[in-house]
Parts: sequence; structure tokens; C-alpha cells
Amino acid sequence: MTHRLKKEKNYSYIEAGEGTPIIVLHGLMGGLSNFSSVLDFFSTKNYKVIIPELPIYTMSLLKTNVKSFAKYLHEFITFKGFEEVILLGNSLGGHIGLYHTKHYPERVKALVITGSSGLYESAMGGGYTKRSDYEVIKKKAQEVFYDPAVATKEIVDEVYETVNDRNKLIKTLAIAKSAIRHNMAKDLPNMPTPTCIIWGKNDNVTPPEVAREFNDLLPDSDLFWINKCGHAAMMEHPDEFNQIMNAWLQKRGF
Repeated sequence: MTHRLKKEKNYSYIEAGEGTPIIVLHGLMGGLSNFSSVLDFFSTKNYKVIIPELPIYTMSLLKTNVKSFAKYLHEFITFKGFEEVILLGNSLGGHIGLYHTKHYPERVKALVITGSSGLYESAMGGGYTKRSDYEVIKKKAQEVFYDPAVATKEIVDEVYETVNDRNKLIKTLAIAKSAIRHNMAKDLPNMPTPTCIIWGKNDNVTPPEVAREFNDLLPDSDLFWINKCGHAAMMEHPDEFNQIMNAWLQKRGF
């Protein structure tokens, strides 16, 4: 990332542009750099794009859950002085965005989710029995994407380091259990916030039927597909992702 990480109070975040705030929520093993194309694109389109570092591995174990992360997000929005924001979340970040929206609907103008957890959690936190085997972890990282080449050595190394750090692994498993506990199927029909669902047609982590279920359950949502695309659409097809999201925001008047 070319943008400098700002550190204020107990928050670390990247920020660019001026205008309507878009807060970007990364996933469990997703770095801020996963959203570099989103930051570069939308910060020139009258949006202020903010990517906070979520305290996934720094919260106490008791607070390592979706609910606490959503509260942290609410406190961050208040700290920044934003009345209303657009939330964009991938994977666990989508789940945090949804849970936050359920509890603080008046603060969320619109929601964009991609490969979001919240309905289907079987892929989270599993398969770490051979975590010391680099090739096994490499294969797991590659399976996140349609094109395995997107899983660069840097990405694989980061995942390998995370799952082989005992503290981080315990937190990862705690988050996986929390995601299952905070299933949102019953909540979604009562959440009228306009929602844009952008999904990879070849997502192995949260398969296409998950996107269809989100679209069926949410009262005001639009579903868009990206072909030849896995779990992180904003990384594999950044231009197409940005165009879909931008067109939706413009159509909805955001």
C-alpha cells in the first residue's frame, strides 16, 4: 500500500479521498492491501475511503467475536465523527458489516458485501491439522481464488505465519465459532438497508447459493456475479468489482 497507516487513539487505518465515507472491512486473513484498488478508485470519485485494521488478533479471547468487532466498528465511526457511512465488507468483514447494520441501522447508508460470512460458516477455521506443512497451507490459500496465481508467496507466507502462531490460531478458531453463533438468517428479513451483493461465480469458501440466499432474505438487495472469480472479487477482478459497485452506488444515489 502506498498510503500511510494513520494511528489515532487505539485505531490504525488508511484513509484517502474526500466525500461520502466508505468504510472497508477486511476478512479474517485479509490485509488492508487486498482493497488497494478500491481505495485508489473510489477516493477519486467523491468518496472518503477508510480501511481500519480490525482488532482480530489483539482483542482478549473473550471479546474475539463478531459482536465485539461490530461494536469496535461503531466506536470507530463515532470517533471519526461520521453521521452515516457506506460499509463494504469481504468474508468476515461482510459479517461484521451486517451485524453492525442490524444494531445501528441509522448509521449505515448502504452496505456492500462480497464473499460474506453470516449464513454459511463451514469453511471458516477448519483444516489446520497440517498447519506446519507449507505446501498444504499454500494449497488452502490458492483455493480461495479461481486463479491460484493470485495467491502470491507474500499471501501464502502471511497465512502460514498466522496459522502457526498459537495465539492467532486460537483467535481464528474462536472467530469461526462466533461466526456460527451469529448466523443472521433470522435477522436479514428485518434489515431494509440497501445492499449490493457482489459475488464470485466460482467461490469455494462461500458458494454461489450463499449469495442467492442473502439476496432472497434481504428486503432491498441487488445481486451481481463476477465470472472466473473466487472468494475475493475485489482482488481477482478489481476493475470489474469497482465498476459494479460504482454503478450501483450511482443508480441508488449514494
